Amino acid sequence: MTTVDGALAWPLERKVALLARPDCYPERPARVETIETHMSWVFLTATRAYKLKKPVRHAFLDYSTLAAREHYCREEVRVNQPLAASVYLGVEALTVDADGRAALGGRGTPIEWLVVMRRLPAACLLDAAIRAGTATRPAVAAAAERLAEFYRNAAPVTLSGEAYRRACRTRIEENRAVLGDRAHGLAPTLVAQVHDWLTGALEREAAAFARRAEEGRIVDGHGDLRPEHVALETPPVVIDRLEFDRNLRLLDAVEELAFLAMECERLGAPWVRAVLFDAYTRATGDAAPEALVRFYTVHRACVRARLAALHTVDLPPATWPKWRARAREYLELARAHVSGA
Repeated sequence: MTTVDGALAWPLERKVALLARPDCYPERPARVETIETHMSWVFLTATRAYKLKKPVRHAFLDYSTLAAREHYCREEVRVNQPLAASVYLGVEALTVDADGRAALGGRGTPIEWLVVMRRLPAACLLDAAIRAGTATRPAVAAAAERLAEFYRNAAPVTLSGEAYRRACRTRIEENRAVLGDRAHGLAPTLVAQVHDWLTGALEREAAAFARRAEEGRIVDGHGDLRPEHVALETPPVVIDRLEFDRNLRLLDAVEELAFLAMECERLGAPWVRAVLFDAYTRATGDAAPEALVRFYTVHRACVRARLAALHTVDLPPATWPKWRARAREYLELARAHVSGA
């Protein structure tokens, strides 16, 4: 990861310090909470969330210029309208006037861009609700029905069965290569067992994979359907659809649901899987074979393991034990589903 912003007079740290002050905002909130994530800074007032994208460049995205950050802020608002129009309110500039005064939404020169969102109550997010024991089957079913409507309206991707299987095989080997690096401290036998099973499943279920592609089940989906992105409001909303690479959103709708179910299982709520798929199948008539659901579950656990392992590349060494343990946790979850096959 590299930080390459040309606005030398206003480095990221200075912008963050400014946006942490209540007097920066038109609504003059009583206080501002700040949250740092891998890709952004989020500033929370009582009713709003303002997201600033970090000026970073990775192999899979480039936020390194002000123009790029404005573009991706606007893209984030655009792509999230189908699932969360009530949350994504627009894009706002952080500006500096001729006297050097900075303000959010001012009339000066833009030095940064932020996504403006309605602040969601933390307790309504699915991960928090699972941890608190407040997630209910009807609420999860309503979220699944909302997702089913989204998938029905999503444009299908034209793809042959062989091309789809080839893309799946490529992703499996990408995961295997990263997780097999001994620097991550993962058991080689565990990595091999899970990935050998995945490649075998691609061959065993070749006809089923071909049908998914040929029936138009590969769609422009969400791309990062985790429990923390599902808000159990009425009606439910789903936030943080990936904006920076459409290719990461092109997948089987059933894969997304298997991913969400896997993450809920990791949090201690395996019951979510049946609720999700029952509601989705009722709404769409798409009853995917259990073998494919298992494949997607194992594959997505490996994807999450790879991402956890890669955090040791661009985060401080003090955090590495946490991320290596997380990678092992996902791989063990993958193995549990392999063993149940």
